Amino acid sequence: MNNKLIEALLVERAAYVARNLIERIEAVDAALRDAGYVAAETATIEPTAERAIKPRARKKRSKE
Repeated sequence: MNNKLIEALLVERAAYVARNLIERIEAVDAALRDAGYVAAETATIEPTAERAIKPRARKKRSKE
């Protein structure tokens, strides 16, 4: 395994994940597989539960 290549690809992949570039992430994943890297399943940073957010009430203007 070429550790420097794998490290560089992982840094590149992290940048694509931050910008949500799906096609480029898939391309880097393919390059990682070709380099012999096996990814371990990791937890996501974002929570999986959805929460409803109540919109803020608008202040009423008094007529004067």
